[in-house]
Amino acid sequence: MSIVFAADAAPASAPGNPWLNIGIFALFVAITMVIVFRASRNNKTASDYYAAGRSFTGGQNGAAIAGDYLSAASFLGIVGAIAITGYDGFMYSIGFLVAWLVALLLVAELLRNTGKFTMADVLSFRLKQTPVRVAAAITTLVVCFFYLLAQMAGAGGLVSLLLGIGDTLGQSLVITVVGALMILYVLIGGMKGTTWVQIIKAVLLIAGAAVMTVWVLAMHGFDFSALLEKATVVAENPAILDPGLKYGVSDISKVDFISLGLALVLGTAALPHVLMRFYTVPTAKEARKSVVWAIWLIGIFYVFTLVLGYGAAALVGPAVIAGAPGGANSAAPLLANALGGPLLLGLISAIAFATILAVVAGLTITAAASFAHDIYASVVKKGKPAAGAEVKVARRTVVVIGVIAIIGGIGANGQNVAFLVALAFAVAASANLPTIVYSLYWKRFTTKGALWSMYGGLASAIILIAFSPVVSGSETSMLRTEAIDFAWFPLSNPGIVSIPLAFFLGWLGTVLDKGTEDPAKEAEMEVRALTGIGAEGAAQH
Repeated sequence: MSIVFAADAAPASAPGNPWLNIGIFALFVAITMVIVFRASRNNKTASDYYAAGRSFTGGQNGAAIAGDYLSAASFLGIVGAIAITGYDGFMYSIGFLVAWLVALLLVAELLRNTGKFTMADVLSFRLKQTPVRVAAAITTLVVCFFYLLAQMAGAGGLVSLLLGIGDTLGQSLVITVVGALMILYVLIGGMKGTTWVQIIKAVLLIAGAAVMTVWVLAMHGFDFSALLEKATVVAENPAILDPGLKYGVSDISKVDFISLGLALVLGTAALPHVLMRFYTVPTAKEARKSVVWAIWLIGIFYVFTLVLGYGAAALVGPAVIAGAPGGANSAAPLLANALGGPLLLGLISAIAFATILAVVAGLTITAAASFAHDIYASVVKKGKPAAGAEVKVARRTVVVIGVIAIIGGIGANGQNVAFLVALAFAVAASANLPTIVYSLYWKRFTTKGALWSMYGGLASAIILIAFSPVVSGSETSMLRTEAIDFAWFPLSNPGIVSIPLAFFLGWLGTVLDKGTEDPAKEAEMEVRALTGIGAEGAAQH
């Protein structure tokens, strides 16, 4: 079963003061826009636009990674999931955090040493360039699209709550405005501007969550047990402290939980917008340092989500949260209102809004870089684009992706954002992770294996999602009516099927491939990945 809650369709009064909320929003947008303008002054080359000129330190990049990773799912979705489903909701926090160990141990340093701007640089290094780059660009665009859906849904729910907009048209307008702002950030600032927005947002988000966490604990005498006890009383459900409230209802839901866990733990090491951050640092040592910083910042934040989730259950109540515009995604703002009134609500909501803007900017520049660098520059222009042409194509791609994200976000509005992000993780782990692992660790791996794995993993994940309860069959599906039902796949997350299938297809394609890849390229990739020799020179081109 999925953690999905439909937004209440009836108009609702906004908590706090809508004009105060708008004022704080506008102030944040104005400040970050000035920073983006200043950062954009040196965006002359592709390296500047995609990788911020590789000018960030490990600590700065670690904060930016945290800013990229701690999305609307982390703040709005997980707090809401814990408030309503208790222990089972906290599993999202555990999965998202443990996933970083996979990224650190398996891919971070090797990717930084081997690549240049995008994931496809690594995957195509010793394989046939054109087919592998096209496949990697396609998987990158699809993963970014699923992730963007989650952020847009979060934006719609959050701003609708703050402005008291309960009708679908109003929420759609909100999502459109967020999309337009996102396009503006990325068009102007590139990776450097986006990175600074992410750093600022990470600091604000962790600080805001820390203040709310201490406040909630102080109200209960810094006794976490007292907080949990009050949460069970207000929720009128002691089961929110026990495993299984959401994922223990049936055998299918238990399998769904395993599938969700696989997607969360394996997905991070294959998320294109996270992997791209490793190219913004000058050396592999700084890449390692940035992951360590990210793990600390992200880990601290996810501890806060446990207190905030049960705090929302205790001080607001699951019934009130589920009935608010935005459904479960409104738990954190409603908790802020219960703690500090309109001012804290406005500040926390502005931080949440910043979270969404920063993440969608990171996703958009990743998708644009993938198309412009991997398809236009490397495939269409055979690696020899005219001066400045690649960045121009990237900027045009930003506009197209922004429009598609707005349309998709309107369709996904009302879904729990943590759940939607889990789908993006499943697609990433299915389409990208097997090829990344095989490319870095298996000398025998061939182009056919890479294509079978990427296309097979991508197709299986998307097909299973399309025919799952996520899309049709119930009132909480994207097609919100039980009259439309083509859900023959019983699980809400496809990871348990699509991830092993993608690994198998990569192995099978390689075994059946009669040809071999260039031994010299294999040797060069191994040396570069393990030592970094040659990586710095390639990074400058």
